[in-house]
Amino acid sequence: MAEGGIEHSVSDTEGVPRNSSLHSDHSGNYVEKTSVEVCYIMTHLGYGEEIRRRRILKHREKDSIRNARRVTNRPYMITAGSKAEGLSFFYESDHDFLFILNVVLCVEVGVDLHTIPDDIEVYRMNTRVYPGHCRMLLERQGSTRLDVIQKALYDDGKGHTMLSSGLFVDEFAKTKSLGVLRELAGPPVPRTINGRINMDYVSAIPCQCPSIMQRWAERPRNWPTPDVVRKVVSLGSFVTPVGFKESEYKFLEWRICFNTGETELVNNLSTTQAKLYVLLKMIVKDRLNPKKKEVTSYVLKNIILWQAESNSPTLFQENKLFHWLHDAMRTLKTAIAFTQLPYYMIPDRNLMAACGLQDEQGVNG
Repeated sequence: MAEGGIEHSVSDTEGVPRNSSLHSDHSGNYVEKTSVEVCYIMTHLGYGEEIRRRRILKHREKDSIRNARRVTNRPYMITAGSKAEGLSFFYESDHDFLFILNVVLCVEVGVDLHTIPDDIEVYRMNTRVYPGHCRMLLERQGSTRLDVIQKALYDDGKGHTMLSSGLFVDEFAKTKSLGVLRELAGPPVPRTINGRINMDYVSAIPCQCPSIMQRWAERPRNWPTPDVVRKVVSLGSFVTPVGFKESEYKFLEWRICFNTGETELVNNLSTTQAKLYVLLKMIVKDRLNPKKKEVTSYVLKNIILWQAESNSPTLFQENKLFHWLHDAMRTLKTAIAFTQLPYYMIPDRNLMAACGLQDEQGVNG
């Protein structure tokens, strides 16, 4: 496994995490039987494989219809988060969308600008900031510039024009065509449609960072398959207007993201792994109940992805659901205790850094 990943304690005989409460002589069979029953119940509650795949397909179809109506060179939207993963019902949670500005491109140092169409505005990544983030320096102006970009430009006084994430979010929040603005609590711009459907729009700029993708693709792993790895690489990356919380210049920083690739990864989890992810989110929401979203569903997703990569897919059987749930909870407990959890795509980035976690809040062992 890659340096900076998560190590798991695996039994030599069973291939599952060991815990005395789960593996006593008489309780092991009961735990496995209960695991199968919970999987069965979750299928009938709408978290089975068939309905999950149907939800994924329907959201993709909606995206295609929506984007077919857009004007050429205008931003397009794709469904993200649990809706794109088929793991939540229509009214169960907010609808997350990526609002992609396709007339702008952020590129890594070393990318040849001559391979990029002349009408695309290009920004060069400066990654001398907190891992997983960058600053965007104007490299080449495009033939078309959106107002939101124009109003977010920042002169650093040293001859460089930068794209400010802070100014960008302020301008993007003024967009009136996305519904009624709710309270702005972070980079996603929250809107309410028809008074009942809550939607979060995250603006994103396509990004070419081949060296980062290569490091992820080449590390040793048990999962996913090489074909899925290639698919994730082909989906590319984005930058979103989120600076590192503790940075003095966070208003100039952007976060490097792999939304579509991560959706592809979650969509390739097995049925048992998908149910495990849903259960973990339920437990954290209802029992841990983070006060200020110190532990987000995104943290839980990364725990599940690390777990999947670190173990053979054959180990994730229905009768082992509770074993792997306990393993994931143990990883979460460690992440909270040490405020340390590496980002699955860029392990140098700590997802628990500057999370605002309160010392008194913990997880019951």
